Amino acid sequence: MENRIKELRAARGMTQAELAEIISVSSRTIISLEKGQYNPSVLLAHKLSLVFECQIEEVFLFGKEDGI
Repeated sequence: MENRIKELRAARGMTQAELAEIISVSSRTIISLEKGQYNPSVLLAHKLSLVFECQIEEVFLFGKEDGI
């Protein structure tokens, strides 16, 4: 699943460590998310959407490869 986490984080001038602290995960989790190596839980996706002040669908890009 593709996502815009790195783009949205950078637009807010946040480091990976800062974002990780805000949403209570490790920096490694943020790195894995940004690389598309990890699909978040619904709760984590919701936390990210709150931080970035947008809909979950604006953070995570769903497509045919995701079974949709």
